[in-house]
Amino acid sequence: MKRIAGLILIFVAVLAACKNSDEFSLKGTLKNGPGLKKVLLYQQNKLVDSAFLSESNEFKFRVASPEPEFYYIVANDKNYLFVARNGDELVFEADYNNPTGEYVIEGSDDAEKLKEFNTISNKYGKIFLAIRNEYERKVSGNPAAKDSIERAITPRFEENMRKFSDESLAFAEKNKDNLAGFYAISSLDQNSYEEEMVKYADDLKGKYKGNEAIQDFIAKMERLKPLAKGQKAPDFEMESTDGKQVKLSDFKGKYVLLDFWASWCGPCRIENPNLVKQYNAYKDKGFTILSVSLDNDRASWLKAIKDDKLTWTHVSELKQWNGKVSQQYLVEAIPASFLLDKEGKIIEKNLRGNELEVFLNKTLK
Repeated sequence: MKRIAGLILIFVAVLAACKNSDEFSLKGTLKNGPGLKKVLLYQQNKLVDSAFLSESNEFKFRVASPEPEFYYIVANDKNYLFVARNGDELVFEADYNNPTGEYVIEGSDDAEKLKEFNTISNKYGKIFLAIRNEYERKVSGNPAAKDSIERAITPRFEENMRKFSDESLAFAEKNKDNLAGFYAISSLDQNSYEEEMVKYADDLKGKYKGNEAIQDFIAKMERLKPLAKGQKAPDFEMESTDGKQVKLSDFKGKYVLLDFWASWCGPCRIENPNLVKQYNAYKDKGFTILSVSLDNDRASWLKAIKDDKLTWTHVSELKQWNGKVSQQYLVEAIPASFLLDKEGKIIEKNLRGNELEVFLNKTLK
């Protein structure tokens, strides 16, 4: 009888130690939430659960997730990403007041991989926060110098963004078998890492078929292929500053920089003096610029053209991000550009600063 009782106790203990394969669990602690009483759980964009915080700022979730999925803990204006699947037993900790949004989540292989990537993003998050604070402090002390302060700080920001992106890409390449790798690749700037992202999407085909985010990413990268180097740039027609209709194909026979910008885009305005320099240097050697503005206010658009002395052809639908052409070219961030050869084929993308000058000097000398 004692032996049977002992076996029962062992059996019960084993059952207690086994993970529930029909759901995952998450035990969380969120400190210093001002008046925060409840947190929400989203699977990508879908609300799946909510939980009240205890007096010790703790909460719990138990959710079925047959496939690994992205989830977000949402607390007021804060979002905390994690990956989960059935059987995971996760522990989450965060301080609501942390300015960089750092948090810890542990308890599964996916969580550990995401934690590894978060170490990278948190490192650069602190750098970007310091740059932003420096910018705001300097502008507060000298508002009239806002533009010059932005020009001085932008190169440092861009250099650190490049380092962050390169580290993110390296992480993604090493982690194609988990969602943390996908999260890393999807954090990259499409304008700068298009080829790498398209290749990554091809490698993901046939995997994670039930994951909406990954399938959307694969579909989006497929739409980018007609805009790859060597492809003919899609033609379009748009109204210019003088009210006339202008076609991209009107410029066949010249090298064309198709430039997407806006009057409200600080980096675009910083790049404009370089475009003026290159245009003046090569306009008599078969080079021109066609600028497509993402403005929605005509007066602001025209003023920026005049102020920056942009003497080439300008067109706009005045619909910001909702313009047909910017969507056709999958423009998600500006400045963005496509350099076309005399036949209208895309030969380079997003050349700026010295890169554009070197290319034009080599091609049109």
